Amino acid sequence: MSAEVIISYDGTPNDDDALALGRLLAGDASKLALAYVRHSPEFDPARETLAQHDAEGRLEHGAALLGAPEIPRHVVFGASTGEGLEELATAEGASVIVFGSDYRTPPGHAEPPSSAQRLLEIGGTAIGVAAAGLRADPGAKIGSVAVLPGDDAAQQTADALVAKFGASVVTGEAPAADLIVVGSQAGAPAGRVALSGSARTMLDASRGSVLVVPSGKPLQI
Repeated sequence: MSAEVIISYDGTPNDDDALALGRLLAGDASKLALAYVRHSPEFDPARETLAQHDAEGRLEHGAALLGAPEIPRHVVFGASTGEGLEELATAEGASVIVFGSDYRTPPGHAEPPSSAQRLLEIGGTAIGVAAAGLRADPGAKIGSVAVLPGDDAAQQTADALVAKFGASVVTGEAPAADLIVVGSQAGAPAGRVALSGSARTMLDASRGSVLVVPSGKPLQI
């Protein structure tokens, strides 16, 4: 069965946050897959073997942290991390790619890493960004959901998640919620992600993990 949620994972602490968010969104480890993007193979066979072993070891560690050693793990090549992940998501039919926040992000806030930026501008897959420090909360859950202004797909996604998790709804321009759903900006091509400058500003002032939804394409997981 193809994964619905792909977690970008390289073994760093903030990517452990991504594990936590991915598990919460999926609700079932059978819907998860882990991915690590390499940018090019090594020319020397011995170095290539070491590089591949290192990548596979990182993903094995992530699967162990999830308590799901059987989940699919993908080492893929791509000119950029975002490109490699989106190609994998398309091949797998995945609904969302989950990242950890940038390593300088204050606890409780979500800041997309550089590897996610391209996907937030022209990507075709929903993007999740885990709040920094989420990994440290053993009782983490999606108990509250907020929606920032955007197209109807964000509201439809939020409504579905509220129903799925029995979550409360949080309102306000700078919300604090377990998950903040963001729609793409007006005029974005159908099926593409385009995060507006105003949405980025509101997210900077908000607390919680973030889910950015493509235009006209509500998330279904």
